[in-house]
Amino acid sequence: MKLYYAPGTCSLSPHIVAREAGLPLTLVRVDNKNKTTESGEDYRAINPKGYVPLLELDNGVRLSEGPAIVQYLADLAPASKLAPANGTVERYQLQEWLNFITSEVHKQFSPLFDATMPDEAKEKFRNRLATRFDWIAGQLKGRDYLTGSFTVADAYLFVVLGWTKFTGPDLARWPVLQEFVARVAARPHVQEALKAEGLLK
Repeated sequence: MKLYYAPGTCSLSPHIVAREAGLPLTLVRVDNKNKTTESGEDYRAINPKGYVPLLELDNGVRLSEGPAIVQYLADLAPASKLAPANGTVERYQLQEWLNFITSEVHKQFSPLFDATMPDEAKEKFRNRLATRFDWIAGQLKGRDYLTGSFTVADAYLFVVLGWTKFTGPDLARWPVLQEFVARVAARPHVQEALKAEGLLK
């Protein structure tokens, strides 16, 4: 399998999941600005959406959208317990988390990375994120991970919370979220993924 990624973006989530699941991946780096792969291919010809992640299976089938990719990877390695079994209430609760993270957290960051966005508008998005963080912090109180044990949703949340270092809001306001980020960052497979993407020395 090939994972098309750009360092530090949301594609870090499936990268972490694949390592946690013990699944071999060929990493193909994408230049997000120029939309080219490291070998010079036009990334839009591979993924017309133009953004990462994209997972290419050995049979040529391609999957895009991080929440779909991480569930696929988890299902390839059920013993890893990165996702509950399909058809269970617990699986739908995991999907609830993935949907919340992608729509209510991940997408709120997009304007914060936009250099043309006025500061006043950015502050509105930071305030929206703060209300989401308040809720997540409440859910994490008294537990190490979102559903009790480490799943694909934790990998995704870890990645998006990491973006606060560049955009705000300051996670110091939510010690439980800071502790969560540190806990996930300390996992050996997460360390491997961060190093492979050049995010750790």
